[in-house]
Amino acid sequence: MSRLTVRLPETLHHQLVRLAESEGVSLNQYIVYALTRQATSAYTVDTLPETTRDRQKESFNTLLQNLGQASPAEIEVIIAEREFVEPEESLTSEVISRLQERMSNKKLSR
Repeated sequence: MSRLTVRLPETLHHQLVRLAESEGVSLNQYIVYALTRQATSAYTVDTLPETTRDRQKESFNTLLQNLGQASPAEIEVIIAEREFVEPEESLTSEVISRLQERMSNKKLSR
């Protein structure tokens, strides 16, 4: 994990503290959440050409058919080969649950 020292205007610092307290998380966790949200909003989704999409769909359907015929040992090999990513330490299951609840509440209020 990296460290970053940032100089903030006092008013912004106080506002961030209040927001973190209202969420029931540490200031650090709130800032990481806010920066993550901002960084991910910069991602764009590009549409695929129809031929690429059709090939992927066909490949996916073939995979599903083949998985139905896979032995338990083959399935274990496939599962063992998948990529595993360690979650960030500050992203506890409690924080994730609260964020998911907030997102769910926002969707319901729309």
